[in-house]
Parts: sequence; structure tokens; C-alpha cells
Amino acid sequence: MAKLFRSIPKALAMAGLAAAMGISTGLQAQEIKISHQWKAQVDGRDRATRLFVSEVEKADPSLKFRIYPAQSLGIKPVAQLDALQNGTLEMAVFPMSYAVGKAQEFSAVILPGTIPNLDFAMSLKKTGYYTKLQELSEKHGFRIITWWWTPGGFAAKDKAVTGPESVSGMKLRAADPTFESMLKAAGASVTAMASTEIYSGLQSGVLNGTLTSAETFVSMRLYEQTKHATVGGESALWMLLQPLVMSKQAWDKLTPKQKKIFQEAADKSDAFFLTIQRESTMKMAEAYVKAGGTSREMSKAEFDAWVALAKKTAYPEYAKLSPTAKGLLDELLKAAAPKKKS
Repeated sequence: MAKLFRSIPKALAMAGLAAAMGISTGLQAQEIKISHQWKAQVDGRDRATRLFVSEVEKADPSLKFRIYPAQSLGIKPVAQLDALQNGTLEMAVFPMSYAVGKAQEFSAVILPGTIPNLDFAMSLKKTGYYTKLQELSEKHGFRIITWWWTPGGFAAKDKAVTGPESVSGMKLRAADPTFESMLKAAGASVTAMASTEIYSGLQSGVLNGTLTSAETFVSMRLYEQTKHATVGGESALWMLLQPLVMSKQAWDKLTPKQKKIFQEAADKSDAFFLTIQRESTMKMAEAYVKAGGTSREMSKAEFDAWVALAKKTAYPEYAKLSPTAKGLLDELLKAAAPKKKS
């Protein structure tokens, strides 16, 4: 017993030394909360989150998570960033364009036509774009953990969207200022809102069309409020990074071993999520046809017309924001440029 009591001061001293030296003791004593806005067990973002959690807990049983789907934690989608920054929330599945209110440079995750397909999106993790985006994220209090990209498209109540001229007079939601700039130039009016508000916006007449991810069109049943979908084709006009992110405060508390476990779990969830997204546009098209609507793919000529408009509006406006914005756009364009043959 005396020996036990003698060991207590030593243990406390060691803990104090670790704290003084900035050595992390991990998050073992804390439940890690994960918040998101989508339906449990239905939406791919929730399913991939559960895979990530399972892999981490398998590798380190001392780490415990609790997932709060469908805003059940009481934090609205955009407000999740505030909670991550102040440390009251450890993790979230976060559409990165929602961060533009804090820093407009985050529009780099959705710039029209810059992410033409999922393979290109996944390849960006090995480029300067990823490094710069991670630096921007950590500057604003969170770290990107997974690399989940979601293709999407248009849907409207009265007619199918084709080229830029087709949206003139429409009331649309686009998810980001760069898209809004392009759509306004094409003659549309735009309303900013989180994806959880799109259904009611369409129902009330605030919107008569929208852009969002194919996954969201299906999981939130937007085909009940719109009839004409434009999704898929040779290249994606709308592609958004919606990763699992972590509060920088919580990330910094992880030990090096735990960080490695997180990354390995993230890699597995990335592969799973990619498989889901490869089928997402097809499932969106099927959902519209099954509901009595129509679905069409965007033609190459239509895509090129949209990109030409973006190059006159969204791209230069974004690049003027700051050197960080220009650097992110330059990295995207460099990654997309044809590789020179040696």
C-alpha cells in the first residue's frame, strides 16, 4: 500500500512533465462527437463516417465516438464550423463551401468545372492544392481528415437545365458564391442556403431549381419538389469536397500513433465513399425517372459553355480575393493541364 502511494506523486509528476512539454496524452478519456446533417444509414456520408469510426475503434479501443446524424446534436450545418473552432465539437462531416463565410478562399473546393471527375478529385490529394487547402483549414481551426468528393447537378421544376441561357429567370440555390456569380451572369437569381433548407425552399416557391450533390438529391428526396434533372455527362460542372473534419484543438490532442490510425481509417473510408459516389449520379437519374420526372446528361458543348462563362466571372473574381485564393486556383489549373510527354 505504501508503495502504491509513493507511486502516485511520481505519476502526477510525469503527467505534469508531459503537459509542460506539450506531449499529447490522447483523447482516451473523452467521447468524440461527430455531427452532420444527413439521414443515418441512408446517406453515403453517414455510412462512410460509420466505417471510419469502426476502423479507428478497432485499432484503438480506448477511442470512443458518438455520431449525431440529421442535426440531432442541435448544431445547424454552417454553425458546425464555429463549434469546431471553439472546441465544443470534435468532428463533423462538413461541406467545405459552408466555410466561405469565414474565408472566401474555401470556394476552391467547388469552383465551377475545375473538378471534372472523381478520379481527378482523388488525385488532388497528392498535389500542392491539398497542401494549401489543409494549411487554410488549419489556419481556421480545423483539419481535413477524409477526402470525400461528391458530384452533383441541376434539377428544376419547370424545365431541364442545359447551357447558361436555360437558367435565365430561374430562382436557384448554388451552394457557393463562385457558382452564384456565374448563375447571375446567366440571368438567374440566387438564394444562399444549407442543403437541409432546399426542400422547403422549393416547396415554398423561394426556389424553382437547385444545384447540389447527387447524393443529396436522393437522400433528401428533392425529386419530390423538382421534375427535371441534369446530372452526369463527360465532365462534372458541380463537384464539392464534403469531408470528415476535426477540430484543430482535438487533432492536436491525438498522439502520433492515434493520428496514424485516423489516417489509415480515413484511407479506407475514402475508398468506400468513392465507390458510392461513382454510382450516385446514376441513382439520382433513376430516382427522377421513377418519380415521374426526367433526367438528362449535360453535353460537352453545354459544359464548355458554362466553363467559358465561369472563366469570365467566377475564376477571376475568386483569384482577386487574395494570394491564397490565386494559389489554390493556380494549383487546380496546373493539376488539370495536360501532362507533357518526356
